Amino acid sequence: MSSTWLVNALSGSPDNYAPTLDDTTEVSFLDTTLRDGEQMPGVSLAPDEKADIADALDAAGVDVIEAGSAPTSDGEREGIARVADLGLDATVTSFARGVRADVDRALDCGVDGVNLVVPASDRHIETKVGTTREGVLDTTADLVAYAREHGLWVEVLGEDGSRGDLDFLDDLARTAFDAGADRVCYCDTVGAASPERTYEAVSRLAEHGPTSTHTHDDLGFAVANVHASLVAGADLVHATVNGVGERAGNVALEEVAVALSECYGIETLTLEHLSGLARQVADATGVYPAPNKAVVGDNAFAHESGIHTDGTLKDETMYEPYPPELVGRERRLVLGKHAGRAGVEAALRDLGFDPDDDELGAVVARVKELGDRGKRVTDADLRAVAADELDRGRDRRVELRALTATSGDGIPTASVRLAVDGEEHTAAGTGSGPVDAAMNAVREALADDDARLDSYHVDAVTGGTDAVVTVEVTMRRGDRRVTVSAADADITRASVQAAVDALDRLLADEARDDDGTPEGGAVRPADSGDD
Repeated sequence: MSSTWLVNALSGSPDNYAPTLDDTTEVSFLDTTLRDGEQMPGVSLAPDEKADIADALDAAGVDVIEAGSAPTSDGEREGIARVADLGLDATVTSFARGVRADVDRALDCGVDGVNLVVPASDRHIETKVGTTREGVLDTTADLVAYAREHGLWVEVLGEDGSRGDLDFLDDLARTAFDAGADRVCYCDTVGAASPERTYEAVSRLAEHGPTSTHTHDDLGFAVANVHASLVAGADLVHATVNGVGERAGNVALEEVAVALSECYGIETLTLEHLSGLARQVADATGVYPAPNKAVVGDNAFAHESGIHTDGTLKDETMYEPYPPELVGRERRLVLGKHAGRAGVEAALRDLGFDPDDDELGAVVARVKELGDRGKRVTDADLRAVAADELDRGRDRRVELRALTATSGDGIPTASVRLAVDGEEHTAAGTGSGPVDAAMNAVREALADDDARLDSYHVDAVTGGTDAVVTVEVTMRRGDRRVTVSAADADITRASVQAAVDALDRLLADEARDDDGTPEGGAVRPADSGDD
């Protein structure tokens, strides 16, 4: 079929009978997170987890919940029964193979229906099951009739239908509906189909009755194939939360729901539930979405680039296709080497800081410096950097101009270059480690025997090996003590900066007491740990 199929369908070409997608199109979801999603390697959901997720799916407005595969195990049947007993508005179903025993096990769980799976491609019919096309049709008719006699809602899925013969798919659909099935499902079991192939197959099935679509993402076509299916006449989408599932996963529930709403005005779910649902499934499965995952990834509504951040601050729709609140999310301004002044200033004000132009410039420079090291600056990082930089805005008596430190198999050594009342002092030192060596070098450069380190404490304010650390030191000079903190991704630099800042305050306080003038600038009470 020509690749013009979609253009013809959406333009209402008389050569194409398929409906267009608009706000009159009705689409429902069958969520298979608890069955097909759980088949993802390493994922196993306990009965309580299945019940909790099913409850959340129901609250979000999912129409059908495939709670599991009853033939699998006693534990699986317990989980399915737990979901069936919740009294949900959604239809609760179980996966069943083409044997009566599977239908019986589903009935024992108290479900509303079954997703009856039979082979649809010759490789599955002949190699996997060892039967014939005629045998599949006979089995399908028998099992549909049996399930319907027991009051079950029945959907017939032709496994590997995307690679099956289209004439046989016609026969399978006709047989299923003649036997009483409620609907049939097009299955791209291995994610091998193109949108054109999907459209062609679903168009054939939809001529016989209500048709579902089940797509996988092995070629990255999962959402596109859902779209093709809906244009071709399908009205029920099989999906999983976060796209969990075998191999490359199933089509993601949240992606389809948002795309239908935003592009075609088709409302399917209560969209603000999607973020919480995604977190719940991620926590239960241990499979967390990639940061750049649509709708629910950490970066879906995060902005770092200075141009993007500035534009977003001026107009929230500038670089977003829809507001994050639509799906229960919040916008984030992420700071790193691409950050601009507007983004940093907005983030600082959100944290309660009110920097002047010089202070803002100093914080921006520190943020970019951290970004150049490959560090993404979190709110906690920014708070520590801001508290550090904003306190340094006063005139200083002691400043750190340069620092080098080495360690390894030899003796740890460090050298520092300080400015003391405008005069440079350089010294080197050794110690038990690079921090100790650097602190000894500072004392040597100051030639101040009265200065003494009373306490030293380190906190990693963010996780990871690239964390920004906050070092808090208490320095004593004579009978005066002051506690100061400094933040940096380099623990040695943070330690030396904290010590230098503490000594600067002590000297400034002494000068102020000697002549009554605030020579060193006022120490901010909120930042001072003076006893």
